[in-house]
Amino acid sequence: MMPGSAPPAAGSGMFVPTHTAGTVLCCMCGVSMQPNPANMCARCLRARVDITEGVPRNAAVVYCPDCFSYLQPPRSWIKAGPESPELMQILLRRIKHPLARLRVSLSGAEFVFSEPHSKRLRLKLRLRREVLNGIVLEQTHPVEFVVHDRLCDSCARAQANPDQWVAVVQLRQHVPHRRTFLYLEQLLIKHGQAALAIRVASAPGGLDFFFGSRSHAARLVDFLGTVAPIQTNTAKQLVSHDTKSFIYNYKYTFSVEICPICREDLIALSPKASRDLGGLGPLVLCIKVTNAIALLDPLTLRVHHLEEKKYRVYNFKAALTSKQLVEYMVLDIEQESPEITVDGSRYQLAYAQVARMSDFGKNDTVFTVRTHLGHRLNPGDLALGYDLYGANMNDDDMDKALLRQNLPEVILVKKSYEKKPRTRRWKLKRLPVEEDLGNKPKGEEEKRDDEYGRFLLELERDPELRFGINLYKNEDYRSEMASTIGDDVPTVPIEELIEDLSLGDDDEDEEEEGSAPAGMVE
Repeated sequence: MMPGSAPPAAGSGMFVPTHTAGTVLCCMCGVSMQPNPANMCARCLRARVDITEGVPRNAAVVYCPDCFSYLQPPRSWIKAGPESPELMQILLRRIKHPLARLRVSLSGAEFVFSEPHSKRLRLKLRLRREVLNGIVLEQTHPVEFVVHDRLCDSCARAQANPDQWVAVVQLRQHVPHRRTFLYLEQLLIKHGQAALAIRVASAPGGLDFFFGSRSHAARLVDFLGTVAPIQTNTAKQLVSHDTKSFIYNYKYTFSVEICPICREDLIALSPKASRDLGGLGPLVLCIKVTNAIALLDPLTLRVHHLEEKKYRVYNFKAALTSKQLVEYMVLDIEQESPEITVDGSRYQLAYAQVARMSDFGKNDTVFTVRTHLGHRLNPGDLALGYDLYGANMNDDDMDKALLRQNLPEVILVKKSYEKKPRTRRWKLKRLPVEEDLGNKPKGEEEKRDDEYGRFLLELERDPELRFGINLYKNEDYRSEMASTIGDDVPTVPIEELIEDLSLGDDDEDEEEEGSAPAGMVE
């Protein structure tokens, strides 16, 4: 066949020899094998060449049992769960330098199960190295790490003296409920902003976060400024100083006050504030609170975002709060305008005929009101709203608004659903908050449990509210335990839930390592 010509077609009658790979005999054992530069089979190569020679089989790792962190030399502490990728990375760094010195490459690693109480971590490595004229051998190599318990700096300081803190963040909000703190708690857990706190203590009107470093407290204050409208004041107190070395030790205090306006609050704007905001109101609803306050005029669907500095100019208060919501029955509804979307939320103006649930069987009082919930309400539904007709309010701006304009008798806020006790398929994590049991008022525990239950209901019914927090699967949930609820009652989709990684049991038990499947690093 000439160079460049096509190979003969099958069935052309020409003899085409088959290509066979040549074999040679091993120079040591005489086994037939594929030729290689060493003329030795793989078994003989492994018997005479050990690529793991010089690679350590034992090492040590330092572990803090209080905060579940491992020491990353020289002074960094990294939180890592049992058999997690973070723990694998910490262990491999302990043997990185010997592998580089011996010119051995790592092709894979996996955990080998060890008893939690043995204080041992075992890895099985797959090492690769070039030997004898370019031949590459791969071999497994076990490494055992001895876990030494030692408290990290912050935990050691807390164990020695819990009051030996350097900085404290005093978070306060002057409102009659703790809804804001329940939501902030979930944000802090998700972003790990309170992980460096020595302890978290409950205080009247808020929480106190104690830190061992001023920078950690300042980072928490910066984070709070991105998720809530806050006003911050700082102070410091001299604890001790060395006149010879000019070293001064201070205790720092960050006083953080959150704006007293919360979601679903009804606000009566003063004439000056209404005029400066472009004729908004005078009655507005707070629909969202981030680092700015979103105010909605329920009669015109106008929305205005008010920053914290601008809010301090007017410094208005809530005329009615969510604790004063009244339940109404929707008798009839008539849409006035098409549905629109404002800041990612849907609204539709409509006229609704409603009656108070408490009036059924007593009188025939019916209110015809304008509402922004035309896309949600249907005849027969329940709704929560503010009763301006019978409310007893002590607010000058509200009195002025009632005199100047013909305001509605009812402001509907949200749709209500029938309350039925049921087991949820999801759960939330909580911060370890220290309570002052001696000074706790009577009935405070029941009040907080009720507020927490209402917060869980709000998360179920508001996808936008639970967008920024983590919801975990409830391992104790079983489908047969759930009670039957209506089809229109919102629930949390299972796609929004994440697996919960438990790093330990109760406080009185020691940490137990999970039996998760071994990880692999390629």
